[in-house]
Amino acid sequence: MIANVVLSRFPLAAGLVKAMLAVWLLAFHPMAHAERIKDLASLQGVRDNPLIGYGLVVGLDGSGDQVRQAPFTQQSLTNMLSQLGVTIPQGSNMQLKNVAAVMVTARLPAFARPGQAVDVVVSSMGNAKSLRGGTLLMTPLKGANGQVYAIAQGNLLVGGAGAEAGGSSIQVNQLNGGTIPSGAIVEQGVPTTFIYDGALTLELNSTDFGTAQNVVTAINQRFGPNTAVALDGRVVRVQAPLDAQAQSAFLSQIENINVQVPPARARVVINARTGSVVMNRTVTIDEAAIAYGNLSVVISSQTGVSQPDTPFAGGQTVVADQTSIEMRSEEGSLQRITTSANLADVVRALNALGATPQDLLSILQNLKSAGALRADLEII
Repeated sequence: MIANVVLSRFPLAAGLVKAMLAVWLLAFHPMAHAERIKDLASLQGVRDNPLIGYGLVVGLDGSGDQVRQAPFTQQSLTNMLSQLGVTIPQGSNMQLKNVAAVMVTARLPAFARPGQAVDVVVSSMGNAKSLRGGTLLMTPLKGANGQVYAIAQGNLLVGGAGAEAGGSSIQVNQLNGGTIPSGAIVEQGVPTTFIYDGALTLELNSTDFGTAQNVVTAINQRFGPNTAVALDGRVVRVQAPLDAQAQSAFLSQIENINVQVPPARARVVINARTGSVVMNRTVTIDEAAIAYGNLSVVISSQTGVSQPDTPFAGGQTVVADQTSIEMRSEEGSLQRITTSANLADVVRALNALGATPQDLLSILQNLKSAGALRADLEII
C-alpha cells in the first residue's frame, strides 16, 4: 500500500521502477519466441519413402573392383551384357578395372508424380579405389514392398580427390561414394492420405505439453473454438473442411500461424569420444567450488648395449632393456564459480577455471551430481 502511494506521487520514479523490473525479468527469465507451426510440427501421413537399388558404375580410370576379390561384379556385368544381346563364353575370366558394383539410395518425396527427378547417392560395395569420373548405368530403385518406383542413371559427382605413384598416395575426402543430382526419374508415386475422418493430425517435432497447448490456442483463435484439440504432448488433432479443394488452402493457413514457444529445456550434451561439449542457452549454474588436478604415468624404455672391453677377448655383446616409470601429478586448487544466470555467464565461469575439454567433462558431471548444474546431462 505504501509503495503504491509513493509510486502514484512520483510518476517518474514509477516509470523507472517498472523499467528496472522489466530489465530484471528479461535477464533472469528467458522469454518465449514465436515460430510457425510449419517449423514446429509435421503432418501425419506426409513423409518420404526410402528407395534402394543395385547397379554398376562404368568408365572408371582403372580404379574399379578387382574381379577375384569381388566376383559379384563380374556376374552382374555378365547378366547385363546378356540382356543387351552380348554372349560371354563360359569360363572366361574378364579382368576389368573400370567397373564397380554400387548400391544406389534415394528418397521418394511425398506427392511425387511420374517424371519428377530426385537426387540419388551412390556408394561402392566392392573394393574399388575410386568412383571419380564414373557413370551409373540404368538402375531400378525399389521400395520396401519390392516395387520399382524410380530409375537412376547419370554421371557421378565425387567430392574427393586422390593420387598414387611410386608406392605413395594422398587422398582428400571420400572417393568411394558420390551423388547424382536429379539422377533418378520417378516411375510411380505413393498415394498420400493426410486427412482421416474429416480431421488432420499434427505431430510436434519434440514432446512439449506447453507447446502443444499453444498450438491448439493459436488454431482455435484463427478458425474458431473446438477446431483443434491436443491428444497429448506431441499430437494435435485439427478438424478440416469437408470440401477437398479447400483442404490444401486450409492446411497452408495452419502452417503459417505463429505460435509462442516456451524456452527449451536446459540440456548439456557431452561426446565422450571427441571431448566436445554443447549446451543450449537455458543452462544455468549455481554457486559452487571446484578442485581438479591431473595425474599422469610416464613409462619410458631405453635399450643398453654392453660390449667386450678389447677386440678378440672372447666376450659376448649383451643387449638389455632399461625401463623407467615416472608418475607426475599437477597441483589442483579449489576454484569458486559464481551463480550464472545465462549461457554467456556459464561459458565465462567455466573458462575461468582454465580446464581442458577433457577435464570439463568430469567437472560438468560432478556439478550435476552436486546439484549445481541446472540442466539435463546427456552423454553420447
